[in-house]
Amino acid sequence: MSALAQVPALPPTEPISAIGPASQPTASLTPRNTADTLLLSRRLPVLAGGLVVAYSSTLYLLSKGWYTGERTRLHWFNDLPEWKQMDKVGHFWGAFHESRGAVDMLRWAGVPERPATWYGGFVGFLLQSPIELLDGRDPQYGASATDLAANFLGSAGLIAQQLAWGDVRLMPKYSFHTTRYAKLRPNVLGSSLGEQYLKDYNGQTYWLCADVGAWLPATSRWPRWLQPAVGYGAQQMVYNDQDANAALGLRPYRQYYLSFDVDLRRIPTRSKLLRRIFYVASIFHLPAPALEWNQRRGLVAHGLYY
Repeated sequence: MSALAQVPALPPTEPISAIGPASQPTASLTPRNTADTLLLSRRLPVLAGGLVVAYSSTLYLLSKGWYTGERTRLHWFNDLPEWKQMDKVGHFWGAFHESRGAVDMLRWAGVPERPATWYGGFVGFLLQSPIELLDGRDPQYGASATDLAANFLGSAGLIAQQLAWGDVRLMPKYSFHTTRYAKLRPNVLGSSLGEQYLKDYNGQTYWLCADVGAWLPATSRWPRWLQPAVGYGAQQMVYNDQDANAALGLRPYRQYYLSFDVDLRRIPTRSKLLRRIFYVASIFHLPAPALEWNQRRGLVAHGLYY
């Protein structure tokens, strides 16, 4: 799994989705009025230049810091059976939110709704896919077709929602807690908290939160900030090899969760700073009570799950 799989794009200065409903889609590439034209001419070059510099710097730092070992010819590797597919979910999550940030930044720059959706919607796929070139030259990894597929599905999931509803009603989110497994293999699962956050799949949980209030009548009293959430995780994964895990007394297994989430974007505030903070924080699932089911222990109740 690449390091960028869990690094979402930065939000725009004024994220539209954080302050109100999106405008009606339009097929035209031309701004609708003089104000939009001024926004486009002033903000789009700044946005494009910042993206090029930031992404180029990230790729350079990754090539010098993350991929520090021996290099080989570009090769492919089927890693789909590994890590209970947790890394694939991470690719989906990362591409989705990079695309979400790109769409909202293009709106902020004055690009009309439909072009912003199509052009920004594939940014997640375009940002994450070149990382496979770095993976493909690493003898311990290899370029992954299923990583590319997960990247594409993440971007496509964002585009589909924007075209259907003009907003995000099904939000993928992420939560993390430390585990004892990282100490058993720190070179792979992480030796520091920051590394474990990216590498220790045992401590990662991915969620899908539904804005049910968006489907209810306007007269409904359901609070839009309260959303049901389903989650997916896995445990006891130190090695990809079954025998190596068994030698440690471990048998990897999947976990499924039912919980709820607080959508910070729906909390009313007049503070621009808080809206920006809530926009960024909306990629994470906040701690909440949860029900877990797994084949090993059956149904388990958590008073507060991270």
